[in-house]
Amino acid sequence: MGHAGMAATAVRHLRAVGAPTAVEPLPRPALRAVREDERAPVEPGEFRRVLGHFASGVTIVTALDADGPAGFACQSFASLSLDPPLVVFMVARTSTTWPRIAAAGTFCVNVLGAGQGALCRSFAVSGADKFAGVDWAPAPVTGSPRLAGAPAWIDCAITAVHTGGDHLIVVGRVEGLGAARDSAPLLFHQGRFGHFTP
Repeated sequence: MGHAGMAATAVRHLRAVGAPTAVEPLPRPALRAVREDERAPVEPGEFRRVLGHFASGVTIVTALDADGPAGFACQSFASLSLDPPLVVFMVARTSTTWPRIAAAGTFCVNVLGAGQGALCRSFAVSGADKFAGVDWAPAPVTGSPRLAGAPAWIDCAITAVHTGGDHLIVVGRVEGLGAARDSAPLLFHQGRFGHFTP
């Protein structure tokens, strides 16, 4: 199946589960684990505070569609499988960038280095021209934007999309990857950027 076929499959799946397939975001979905007359098991603020103790790396997920480059900052990224080579990222169902990535059917994960906090912040905003002043080149297989200065990149095709509460779980098959240079990672912990000291 080509990239266009994968994009069509992703969009069909999104429509089937009621996820956004256009730029307009969906309203926040109702909690499925509790009834209308029940309290949520944990408060959202406490959930964020406790989970903030888990340090994560930071990436920018990019794609190229008919309107040009698109991307968003993402810390919910991980490797999933070695055989076949799969990665996974999570994106909010209300994201206005996700429908463009779904339409492209491909994406590139740009792993950020310790000095790229400002770049991450520029891709974390909504409604701005995130690529203004950002150098990039097409990734070798999919053509998704590969950001200049990112220590590593993973070029992928979408193979599956699953629902996960107020997020979508996107699985991508790795079509190409590389590491430009050794670099300390950009880390995110308790709402702040940090770095790793060996």
